[in-house]
Amino acid sequence: MEELLNTMKSLLLEEVAAIPIGRLLAAVLVACLAGVLIGVVYRVTYGGVLFNRQFLLGLVLMSMITSTIILAISSNLVLSLGMVGALSIVRFRTAIKEPMDTIFMFWALAAGILAGAGFFLIAILATLIVGVLFILLKACGRFFRPSDSYLLIVRYGLEAEKPLKAALRKLSAPKVKSKRSTADGQELVLEVRLSGEQMKALDAVRALPGVQELNLVANCQDTQL
Repeated sequence: MEELLNTMKSLLLEEVAAIPIGRLLAAVLVACLAGVLIGVVYRVTYGGVLFNRQFLLGLVLMSMITSTIILAISSNLVLSLGMVGALSIVRFRTAIKEPMDTIFMFWALAAGILAGAGFFLIAILATLIVGVLFILLKACGRFFRPSDSYLLIVRYGLEAEKPLKAALRKLSAPKVKSKRSTADGQELVLEVRLSGEQMKALDAVRALPGVQELNLVANCQDTQL
């Protein structure tokens, strides 16, 4: 029992082990390189409209900062427990709108953890492998996707209801989302999947007598022109 208490006392009261400068520089540089690779993949595969350069820079800095935290935690038991307690009460109030941004953040954290733990080769290789696979999956998803999803909003008069339904049946599995009647006519909202050839069918719908307005809204973020 006394030996156990002495062992626990020595673990709790030990001073922070000195971190060699070479190991610190190596961990930060590897984390920076992995973060840059992650940022390149993020830039290449980004499908949005407004590209945020600060988020890309944040991915690189996140990898570097995480590597230094892992170095500090691995040097002392008391410090590791205190660090876990401190990080558990941190709340980030910045809302992440894109699910893929969350994935890239976890990717940057994983690269920083590997670099801080001293697995330099694994950090670089894992980043390269995941990046190449992600780019390939992104390209294959765009290539094999037969059509894009849209919301079709049609405003029309009562006289155009029958010919409009006949024209809409030519589209790929249209699904009615809502139908609203107004004093000027009716409004129909459909979910449709349109290929390049089926886009031309919308011109016939627009040319129908009684069709007042036709709007097409992309229902996915990576729809191509």
